[in-house]
Amino acid sequence: MSTLPEIRTLPVPDGLEGERVDAAIARMFGFSRTKAAELAAAGKVQLDGSVAGKSDRVSGGAWLEVELPRAAAPVAVVAEPVPGMEVVYDDADIVVVVKPVGVAAHPSPGWSGPTVIGGLAAAGYRISTSGAAERQGIVHRLDVGTSGLMVVAKSEQAYTRLKQQFRDRTVDKRYHALVQGHPDPLSGTIDAPIGRHPHHDYKWAVVADGKPSVTHYDLVEAFRAASLLDIKLETGRTHQIRVHMAAHRHPCVGDLTYGADPTLARRLKVARQWLHAVRLGFTHPAHGEWVEFASDYPEDLRGALETARALSG
Repeated sequence: MSTLPEIRTLPVPDGLEGERVDAAIARMFGFSRTKAAELAAAGKVQLDGSVAGKSDRVSGGAWLEVELPRAAAPVAVVAEPVPGMEVVYDDADIVVVVKPVGVAAHPSPGWSGPTVIGGLAAAGYRISTSGAAERQGIVHRLDVGTSGLMVVAKSEQAYTRLKQQFRDRTVDKRYHALVQGHPDPLSGTIDAPIGRHPHHDYKWAVVADGKPSVTHYDLVEAFRAASLLDIKLETGRTHQIRVHMAAHRHPCVGDLTYGADPTLARRLKVARQWLHAVRLGFTHPAHGEWVEFASDYPEDLRGALETARALSG
């Protein structure tokens, strides 16, 4: 498949007279406002033959030219055993696994490590063929550096119904996070929009034009320098817990990407963000009964907790 850029040119409708370039592109081409702004910032947008910035204004009838990268070829699924990945439930429609740290949910450009999909394929599981080729059966994801429960669809019906439950926010997703310091209040809700970080492509941030994002948290146990929280996600944005807790000035212990203290991480001997998906509940897509699964902390996170308790004694 060609990866050469695609040039798309359209006249600006009169109804968009005076709109910002990024807003006009989003309306005309169906992109997100963030994606439109990224294209403009990269010099990929021209108005009547001149490069246009994202905040420039468009005029009705002007020719808007946008350079789009062509979609890359799908990333192949490699059937590769995943040491430590535990199957906690399996039937004709779904398989529920505990994903270890260092494992991606599915293949993606630039990722050459193990994946949940590859691990299931290596173990002989047949998963749903719905979704993009490299993401078949995946209805939600965990970060590579986050461990815990994931459900994967095996049947087409399960894929469709589980995706709808995640869209409708009826899935009960619970995480435990060890965060720096002591949140005030000790139980609360963080309601702040999340979008791409304005300066770093690999990060996300609380930004005014981000997508609505809601995180509920409750204190489980307090230590001298950290707090163990039970977290319920109402929405499911990328890096949501990590971004919200960092914005709240209480990043996950060990999450150096989002400002965690490396000294505390070394003291607790944790080499990644202390974040684990401990419970997952949803309506079974075949028989309609509520099902719920739980997962214990892996060894590295359990050891960090024991050290935190010892240092607080």
